[in-house]
Amino acid sequence: MYNKVLVPMALDHGISHHTLEVARALSADGGEIVALHVYEMPQGSVSAYLDKELVARGFRAASIMLREKIDDIEGVTSDIVKGHTARTIIDYANGRDFDCIVIGSHKPGLSDYFLGSTASRVVRHAGCAVHVHRSI
Repeated sequence: MYNKVLVPMALDHGISHHTLEVARALSADGGEIVALHVYEMPQGSVSAYLDKELVARGFRAASIMLREKIDDIEGVTSDIVKGHTARTIIDYANGRDFDCIVIGSHKPGLSDYFLGSTASRVVRHAGCAVHVHRSI
């Protein structure tokens, strides 16, 4: 059983409730579960064409969506941070001494073998145990 479990959540995928169930099953009595969403900021020259208020509104909307997803789940707290998804998940977990990450994954396609999915990057680089829940 794990004392601190991190559950990265993509708000547009429908498997977050499953990963939270897995986290609860893996966490020790009184263990801490944190649902994390990484808000990816617009990259490169794209950000020059976007209104800063539009980006801020998107961040606020994502914060609300994350809170709504975990609102009725006892013992789960949430956090939202800005950054590159895989790298930020790894840094967040390592910097806060999590002993487990429960991450959802889709069935890998051809592009995953060239680019690597978020889940596979987290598995390769995290400094703690990683449990991958694959949706079917």
